[in-house]
Amino acid sequence: MIRPYCILLLVTGMAACSKSAKSSATPTGNQPSASVSGVTQDRPAQTGPFRFYIDLNAASQQSVTVSYSTADGTAKAGTDYTAATGTVTIPAGQTESYVDVQVTGDSLRQANQTFSLNLSTPVNCTIGTSQATATIVNSDLGYLPTDTTGYTTPTSYPGYQLAWSDEFSGNTLNPQNWTFDIGNNNGWGNQELEYYTSRINNVFVSAGNLIIEADQESYQGSNYTSARIKTEGVQQFTYGRIDIRAKLPVAHGMWPALWMLGSNINSVPWPGCGETDIVELVGSSPGKVLGSLHWQQADGSEGTYNNGYVLSTGDFSQQFHVFSLLWQHDSVQFFVDDQLYVNGNISEVTSGTYPFNLPFFFIFNVAVGGDFPGPPDNTTIFPQRMFVDYVRVFQPI
Repeated sequence: MIRPYCILLLVTGMAACSKSAKSSATPTGNQPSASVSGVTQDRPAQTGPFRFYIDLNAASQQSVTVSYSTADGTAKAGTDYTAATGTVTIPAGQTESYVDVQVTGDSLRQANQTFSLNLSTPVNCTIGTSQATATIVNSDLGYLPTDTTGYTTPTSYPGYQLAWSDEFSGNTLNPQNWTFDIGNNNGWGNQELEYYTSRINNVFVSAGNLIIEADQESYQGSNYTSARIKTEGVQQFTYGRIDIRAKLPVAHGMWPALWMLGSNINSVPWPGCGETDIVELVGSSPGKVLGSLHWQQADGSEGTYNNGYVLSTGDFSQQFHVFSLLWQHDSVQFFVDDQLYVNGNISEVTSGTYPFNLPFFFIFNVAVGGDFPGPPDNTTIFPQRMFVDYVRVFQPI
């Protein structure tokens, strides 16, 4: 009688043990949830991985698998990245794995692009976040070719020698020629909207051109960024022929300028130091540029002498044009493609002191908004860019 009773107890114990083991596994209703996270990074110069992480919200006592596949957005498989499909396994007790997708290498600056990774077919888990986006950042890459069509000028003139130039033939801005103005500086006296930076996003050298790029972005309290470079403290000039070959942005609210200030500005504040606007353009008048002289009149107000030049067809963004000064003692003449349109001289300064017989330095910038052009509107598409092929200063032999 004792032996059968013991057998019954053993069988019951085994059953209890089996039931206990089954209850320690993750019940179907409590399976962990798998989610995929997005990734944002610069496009590599050489083909390389973008990594999507797949995470469980809790560890499982069983291995977990999910299937994945990529899907095009603005980035296209076979061109911008290599399509990928497969299954990823997260071992028991762990909570994370990843999928690498190869992104095609390039250095061309263009709009950012996206593609996605999608999860499906979960085993021993559920799906939480099933889709994540990869953003390929192209907007700060360093290569941006442009059509070189347009007017050009010679590298020498009779009776002159080349005193200084920048052909922008390298990969970076030459610090022996250029420095930066940084910030918004209370709108630079003109209610401008941009924040000037020295970032490659806003100023870079590519394919033989200096490029200043204005962008719409939230940065340092401003909604726009751009760049303003100058030769102050490193290069200054008095007299000569100046040639600047450039293409200008023409959208509403844009205010590109290639200009000069008197080198004595720190001791003789503007406008007493003098300002020579070799060329400036208001974006709402895309086929017209201005050349101007500014000085301080006897009563302390600003004096201005200027004129405009209007293209017969097209606008100043479509081709390169050469903006020139012929700067002599008591005389400053302005040219577009060797066509004289401002003939300034000391006789125009009828009040105040003529400041244009002293050293000046260059400033190149693209302003956004301000009293002169007004703000961008819904027709303005960013980024907006100014291309400068060369700046040359020739002085009499």
